[in-house]
Amino acid sequence: MSIISAIVLFAVIWFMTLFIVLPFRQPSQSEAGEVVPGTPAGAPAEFKFKKRAWWTTGIAAVLWVLIAGTIWSGKISVRDIDMLNVMPPLTETAN
Repeated sequence: MSIISAIVLFAVIWFMTLFIVLPFRQPSQSEAGEVVPGTPAGAPAEFKFKKRAWWTTGIAAVLWVLIAGTIWSGKISVRDIDMLNVMPPLTETAN
């Protein structure tokens, strides 16, 4: 895996984790009892993005280490998930 692939993998994991973390422990305006006119009642009462971004980064870093480590170890390769046998067979090189 190249450095660009590693960065893209981290970005994908980070955004997926962000969308999972966003709704946790987030009280809505209707639950807080103060609905701002012009906003839906389900909108967040207090949105603390910085705290959520730090949580997301920590969780994504742990997941990235696990996934990238598995890829770099060679335990799982692209050939392992080629269920339709589209990839050509490996050629043996004489060394």
